[in-house]
Amino acid sequence: MAQQAYMTETDNGGSGPERRSSRLRRLFDRLVTGWRGDRRIWRRGLITAAVAVLLAVVMAAHSHVPNAVGNLGSLTETFLPWFGLLIPVLLVIALVRKSATALIALVLPVAVWLNLFGGLLFDKTGAGGDLTVATHNVNADNADPAGTARAVAAAGADVLALEELKASAVPTYERALESAYPHHAVVGTVGLWSKYPMSDVKAVDIRLGWKRAMRATVATPSGPVAVYVAHLPSVRVKLEAGFTARQRDKSAAALGEAISDEKLPHKILLGDLNGTMNDRALTAITSQMRSPQGAVGDGFGFSWPASFPMARIDQILVTGVEPETSWTLPATGSDHLPIAARVKVDTTAS
Repeated sequence: MAQQAYMTETDNGGSGPERRSSRLRRLFDRLVTGWRGDRRIWRRGLITAAVAVLLAVVMAAHSHVPNAVGNLGSLTETFLPWFGLLIPVLLVIALVRKSATALIALVLPVAVWLNLFGGLLFDKTGAGGDLTVATHNVNADNADPAGTARAVAAAGADVLALEELKASAVPTYERALESAYPHHAVVGTVGLWSKYPMSDVKAVDIRLGWKRAMRATVATPSGPVAVYVAHLPSVRVKLEAGFTARQRDKSAAALGEAISDEKLPHKILLGDLNGTMNDRALTAITSQMRSPQGAVGDGFGFSWPASFPMARIDQILVTGVEPETSWTLPATGSDHLPIAARVKVDTTAS
């Protein structure tokens, strides 16, 4: 009898998975009991529900947020993916408030965010391609240009674009890259290094008054490709003026016009555009080119600032070539991260 009593007590008081599951069950029952029969769950949290609906509307209709005051629309579009961070905050508030109305309203921003960015959460990279390209804003104040050049060259890109080249540092970059890239050209503050012959190198007028964009024909083994390198003017966020980007917008329009007039069917744009693919100010460019990161990349591919990347303002955009994979390279001495992509030059499209 004593043995039977001992065994019964041990079975009921064990500390294995059964006890843990019973604790979770009791916790769940306690939460459900707190909601069950409470008619106020539909009246509480109305403000939280309203904020959730507003968040969904802003994300879904971001293109209608006006730019008239401080370029608020472009500012919203630059950091649009981060609006999703408000969703878990609102979820916690809804749970604490025990608001069924707020929980239901949260379905809207979740659906909108997933529609906009859900595809970026999955790795879509491929293994094909015959041309690897990379671009990097090296930062004019880079304290180690040689090290930066070697680090980017280690990625094995066939074509490499560099932006924000300081005149005094150009010889350093040339020496560091000459063994890997026998062909190169520098126009103003941008440069292009290639393993394949280059021709028709010229500056592209982006209405700045100085040279920050160029174009070259690269003779790849799969056919000629028009490669553009550009560094659009910087934007600033100022308390008194908002998101100041007027010059960037004018230059984007000029660059889009130049790419549209390009005679070669295979085109690649590499550079720091100081704007994301969501930014309406870059429509003149993004409406005619696609991003390998969005098509075949893994994640958001944020490139700036390097210390805590929050936006992808460095871009690789293509037309007439097929993206295969896209990725972000490790940090260098710059405040930007270098980015790379591998594409297939589809000569049959021409």
